Amino acid sequence: MDHPVLAIDHGDARIGLAATDEFGIAAHPVETIDCRRESPLDRILEVIQHRGVRSVVLGLPLRMDGSEGTSSTKVRKFGEDLRSRLGPIPLTLFDERFSTVTASEKLREAGRNARKQRAVIDQAAALEILKDYLGW
Repeated sequence: MDHPVLAIDHGDARIGLAATDEFGIAAHPVETIDCRRESPLDRILEVIQHRGVRSVVLGLPLRMDGSEGTSSTKVRKFGEDLRSRLGPIPLTLFDERFSTVTASEKLREAGRNARKQRAVIDQAAALEILKDYLGW
């Protein structure tokens, strides 16, 4: 796998980003995009260019039984739009079940209550998607 890898936690209001370093040694939160204030596709493409991203993983929200619902349909559409603008960079959809729950638990353990989590939860969820995708 080529690094850096960018992970995306898609939401209607906010999109969280996390990435590996260029060597694939470490992963870290990148930013949260407020979809009401800027075009998420444009911002993601800026991040990809700035960081020299070589592959993208987009969290696919599946139901507990593994089936897809309306959220999955929205993410698939977003993925198609993003893929059409990525050029040769591969995009992979990856099961994101439990990413936000896991991220929230880790933030709580680090001393962040629910109110303080709001600003970083999407980035933390993207980080969980990335770690799961990489098998970390």
